[in-house]
Amino acid sequence: MGLCFSSADRPKGFCHYGDNPKTPSKSHTKVPSNHQTKGKILDSPNLKNFCFSELKEATMNFSPSNVLGKGGFELLNAVMPETGMTIAVKVLDQMGCQGQQEWLAEIKYLGQLYHPNLVKLIGYCLEDGHRLLVYEFMPNGSLDKHLIRYETVNLFEVEDSYYIQPLSWNLRMKVALGAAKGLAFLHDEAQVIYRDFKASNILLDSDGPTDDKSHLTASILGAIGYLAPEYLNTGHLTTKSDVYSFGVVLLELVSGRPAIDEYRPSTEQNLVEWARPYLSSKRKIFQVFDPCLEGKYALSGALKAAKLAVQCLSTELIMRPSMKEVVKELELIALGKH
Repeated sequence: MGLCFSSADRPKGFCHYGDNPKTPSKSHTKVPSNHQTKGKILDSPNLKNFCFSELKEATMNFSPSNVLGKGGFELLNAVMPETGMTIAVKVLDQMGCQGQQEWLAEIKYLGQLYHPNLVKLIGYCLEDGHRLLVYEFMPNGSLDKHLIRYETVNLFEVEDSYYIQPLSWNLRMKVALGAAKGLAFLHDEAQVIYRDFKASNILLDSDGPTDDKSHLTASILGAIGYLAPEYLNTGHLTTKSDVYSFGVVLLELVSGRPAIDEYRPSTEQNLVEWARPYLSSKRKIFQVFDPCLEGKYALSGALKAAKLAVQCLSTELIMRPSMKEVVKELELIALGKH
């Protein structure tokens, strides 16, 4: 997994992106030369410096058919021609809002941190203005692709090859647990605020939808639908902001719906706003659960997961649990001890 933060501000010992904690916007940091940048990257000796030409060849000229996910970047799978090794290549938008210093900070910390639920950074490419990161490959792609519901889109625009079988309830909880462990590690051990926790930054690493491993990958800026209200209103960022974002992802897993779905009626497009009235009602809460699960889940565990999501999504920071507490609760749910 990767993370997104800047060394510019370190409130309470934590790191996060942004040259001004009250302004979650584009960085205005002056971009150093390639020579200066590569000198700073040398602080991470385990990372390989890739040539742009070899990554271009490996991704078949960055073919759309290789795209694993998008955000302020493109994430593509690739096969290195010389070794046959499959990798994931993240291509940052040259006109995007992630500054050079933030990118360097991402490389610095990714090159130093290790956790089973963090995607491993293999190397980077900085050439002629191109900024790319190379990760270990996660064969099942990002979680958001497993949350697509085709009844919300034009069926004639959906190709058969894009169909992905819905994840089982048990696997959803294991995915949530794996991602929670990665986030708890960042908060408690690395003293890092992730800042952009969302479904597209969670990668699944099994050969089929059966494994229990999920990994976090690198991020750039907060995404609509996942941002904590206090961050939107004041720009104030804490670990509890990450907890809120985790609550959104957990709600996505429970409901099978993405955080923002523009294909739905206007009152249903924002998942959290749509779900809140149902989550607060014992009789209506069942309307939140994914119908694709066809009731194949332990009711007590599903209710506990929904309750945990509500706690994470509290508008009051003090009411949100820590990620360590979230991990403990999800371990019980995943083991069926509720």
